[in-house]
Amino acid sequence: MEEIPVKVAVRIRPLLCKEVLHNHQACVRVIPNTQQIIIGRDRVFTFDFVFGKNSTQDEVYNTCIKPLVLSLIEGYNATVFAYGQTGSGKTYTIGGGHVASVVEGQKGIIPRAIHEIFQNISENPSIDFSIKVSYIEVYKEDLRDLLELETSMKDLHIREDEKGNTVIVGAKECQVESADEVMSLLEMGNAARHTGTTQMNEHSSRSHAIFTISICQVEKNIEAGEDGSWYSHRQIVSKFHFVDLAGSERVTKTGNTGERFKESIQINSGLLALGNVISALGDPRRKSSHIPYRDAKITRLLKDSLGGSAKTVMITCVSPSSSDFDESLNSLKYANRARNIRNKPTLNFSPESDRMDEMEF
Repeated sequence: MEEIPVKVAVRIRPLLCKEVLHNHQACVRVIPNTQQIIIGRDRVFTFDFVFGKNSTQDEVYNTCIKPLVLSLIEGYNATVFAYGQTGSGKTYTIGGGHVASVVEGQKGIIPRAIHEIFQNISENPSIDFSIKVSYIEVYKEDLRDLLELETSMKDLHIREDEKGNTVIVGAKECQVESADEVMSLLEMGNAARHTGTTQMNEHSSRSHAIFTISICQVEKNIEAGEDGSWYSHRQIVSKFHFVDLAGSERVTKTGNTGERFKESIQINSGLLALGNVISALGDPRRKSSHIPYRDAKITRLLKDSLGGSAKTVMITCVSPSSSDFDESLNSLKYANRARNIRNKPTLNFSPESDRMDEMEF
């Protein structure tokens, strides 16, 4: 099992019209033909992938995510998560938001990945695929099922199965047959998400959302061996998590008060816990020490993706505006630390088929 690092991409959105109107300068730029970014006068960061303000959704998907989709079909777990301050383009990049109304070229990562998965399935007629999706929101440290709003928060629990994979007990998993079906479930879940107006963004995501596609595949052709014995084919079960994290920003910038203020504190404590996990995993000196996954729900859910057995891409979205300099610098530092994390991706054979083999043996 070889270790591979978490891949980190940084995407800089263009300046918004209102920022141009208020004469904001761009303080982040990409060094042409490299994967490097300069912020401020002279701070240089290097990442696996860098997307400047003219990058297209297509480019982001093909460079970072397509390889993950192919790994998923091979039987590896995969995760992509979008991180960054409010209004930096996370939900746009990941393709949450109002999916149905988005024009083709603007579609984000999730819709593209869904189409690619179904495309791959149609090209593999010798394998039986079954696909399920679930959609969970972590709002103020409570889990909410976005596909089954009747489920009370008390009925959802995070557990680990015997292989150490994190599972959410009580979450609704919908069996799906087509890309359109997945899209309508995604649309339904997005409509139920907690968003709220802050000074920085009128549709700010106030929760972390995790959209998961699980694929179970079994080969169809079971042949008899030469001695007349039958051998069963293994089942492969793999999952792809798409994680849209809530915006990270200082409360003073969002102008939040009352309920929104409490919400910001919860969001920031979740992101702080995530930062602590990333730091602990990325620090070679802390190899054997405790990793604080249990400090927040979001870190427990991402345990497998950070330092676990999944292939992971982190996309950090950054605003180039000079007024967001501190926030952008923090996001880049955060992303830089994540590059030191190493995962050990493993193929996911279903435990049942392993047990059958043992019993037969």
